[in-house]
Amino acid sequence: MFASEIKWIKSLSQKKFRDEYGLFVVEGRKMVEELVYSAFITHRIITTQPLDFPVAGHSVEQVNAATMARLSALKTPPSVLAVVEKPVASKFPPPAPDELLLALDNIQDPGNVGTIIRLADWFGIRRLVCSPGTADCYNPKVVQATMGAIFRVKLHYTELPEFLRQAKKSTVIYGAFLDGNNIYQKQLTPGGVVVVGNESNGISPEVAAAVSGRLFIPPFPAGAVTSESLNVAVSTAILCAEFRRRIVPVIR
Repeated sequence: MFASEIKWIKSLSQKKFRDEYGLFVVEGRKMVEELVYSAFITHRIITTQPLDFPVAGHSVEQVNAATMARLSALKTPPSVLAVVEKPVASKFPPPAPDELLLALDNIQDPGNVGTIIRLADWFGIRRLVCSPGTADCYNPKVVQATMGAIFRVKLHYTELPEFLRQAKKSTVIYGAFLDGNNIYQKQLTPGGVVVVGNESNGISPEVAAAVSGRLFIPPFPAGAVTSESLNVAVSTAILCAEFRRRIVPVIR
């Protein structure tokens, strides 16, 4: 592999080059196997050893470990990585009344964004809408944190206030706030948009104006002196679990 090729692949760790070339990188055997079985288009697969899953029809190149170490963005280089085409942006209609959708308002930590995508996949939430200030979903750290969920959850970046104003015509807009109503006592609809906010500042005032259901995850016991707040990904997990718990029959 030529030095220019290595430099080009390494450049995809930066958003401006991902946007310019319409490509991103996926690293690790499990991730690449999930990629191969997904609807995403693989540009090329690079590996240090023969692969034990089907790759017929894909461009595969074998390199040595030293070259893989130069290509990889991970501390411990994987045995395989892939260069993948970013999906072409398509129409993102407002949510149906019974659809549960997550909205990410300026969540900047790539690990949090990747974990939330993974949570959405677990709880059967197939679409996420993100503000322009939210970390790029094709950032290498985001992709890695999704553990393959990036291939099953559709993401759309847009101005949230306008999107939520339109969504509000057909569904309920919920948001996580420290001064909201106890989620365990609040009546919840099966569908809706659940907004989670920035790690430091929470939900922005412009987005908060569209929220009609303000939710709060209480500490235990009530009134106890605790941490100031929960990590946004942890909060999202609790919110998703509670929404899904309300609609799944209890099996005894």
